[in-house]
Amino acid sequence: MVEFIQQLPALIGVIVGALGSYLAITRGDRARFQREQAARWDERRLTVYGDYARVVKQAVTLTYRVAAHLGNDPHPHPLTPEEAAPHLAEAAIARDPAGEALLMLGTPDVVDKARVWVLTVVEMERFLRAGTHDPDAWSVLLDRQRTTREGYYQAVRRDLALPPGHSGRWRLPSADGA
Repeated sequence: MVEFIQQLPALIGVIVGALGSYLAITRGDRARFQREQAARWDERRLTVYGDYARVVKQAVTLTYRVAAHLGNDPHPHPLTPEEAAPHLAEAAIARDPAGEALLMLGTPDVVDKARVWVLTVVEMERFLRAGTHDPDAWSVLLDRQRTTREGYYQAVRRDLALPPGHSGRWRLPSADGA
């Protein structure tokens, strides 16, 4: 019994060490799991954000082309409203499931910015459905669309902790090449 009492501190040390190791490993595994889980959700949100941007941008590109046909935009590939109608309908239909995924996984800030962007695009579509020929009014709509798109991308970058990105505003060369 005396030998057991003499070895008791060593035995207690082994038990405390084993318990400490178990707790450290468990805590580390939990932290790793949470990091991996967060990374998976970030990847999913990035996919949803990109898909939403792609379907909205399809509609934007179609509006540029119709606006060119109506004399409002310099897009090099004009499209008549009749030719664009089925494509615009497809773009609107594609926006619905992309928007639902955005509502499910997006942060409130990103969803709010997406709403502002898409409402601007819907206004552009209405402008064209009315057959309006007003390049100045169209230019105002384009600027607003670019600003709201930029706001959406900034919100996405903030949500995903990405560095600031490009505004997407390209300076086109003038007709004289300067």
